[in-house]
Formats: sequence, structure tokens, C-alpha cells
Amino acid sequence: MQNDQRLRPASSADERAMITGWLDWQRQTVPLKCAGLTDEQARRRLLPTSPEMTVGGLVSHLIAVERHWLVGSFLGEPAGPLDDDGWVDDEPLDSLVDRYLRQCEVSRRIVAAHQLDELERYAPEGMPVLSLRWILQHLIEETARHLGHLDILAELLDGRRGA
Repeated sequence: MQNDQRLRPASSADERAMITGWLDWQRQTVPLKCAGLTDEQARRRLLPTSPEMTVGGLVSHLIAVERHWLVGSFLGEPAGPLDDDGWVDDEPLDSLVDRYLRQCEVSRRIVAAHQLDELERYAPEGMPVLSLRWILQHLIEETARHLGHLDILAELLDGRRGA
């Protein structure tokens, strides 16, 4: 997605449209932040104290976040090892972005088939069971936070700002 095709939710949108609209805005920003970067740039480790914090590592982590929260926690289905939080950048950036967009589409289908008040089917022992509403709000927070990281990394890599 080279062009900015993001749409903000309408100011009069209901709760579901508002939550999913803002989450989609964040999701659709990820490819914009990655556009034009080479695989070498996507793997460049710019933060000595956080070597996994690369563009590719962030996209990989966002794939794992979507899969963990909506497939693993909400549906209670196998979503990979519980300790797999992504942070792998040994795959071409275009492939990572494509996998991210496909995982987001899986997430959208899951959300469309359920009510916001529905509870997740899996929560680790000792943790509260969460609603789909809570999970979606958390995904907005998690994705937006990592978009900030992508902003900084992209600017350090090629001087680009914004998107």
C-alpha cells in the first residue's frame, strides 16, 4: 500500500465502527511506514540497547500480537508458542508486510463474527478473562505505540517523517 488509503471513522460512528475504524487506521499505517525501505534497512539494528527493535522485527511482532490476541486468546485456538512474540527480521520486508496484512484480515473476520461484550476463551492462569472490546482497545494501543517506533526508525534510516 504505497498510497494513503486510510479512512478515519465517522465522528458519528457507533462504538464498534469507532473502535474497528481506529484500529484499521493504525493497521493501514504500518505499510506506509515500511514503504521504500530495503530489506537491509529493515534489518538494521539502530538501538544498541534494543537490538530486536528493527523495522522488520516490529512488523513481525505486530503479526504475533494480532495472532496472539484474536486467535490465541479470544478464540482459544492454537496461535503458536505462547512465548512467540515475533521480533524476527530474517524475512524480506515485503513478505512481512504481506503476512501482517493477511493476519489483520483474519482478525477483521474474527471481530465481525463476534460481539464486543463476548469474553475470550483463553486467559493465562491468574489473569482476568477479557472482552473483545478490551482486546480491540489494547490492539489500538499496541499498534499505535509501535507505529511511533516505526516513525523513529524510518526517520533514522532515510530521513522520512510523517505518514
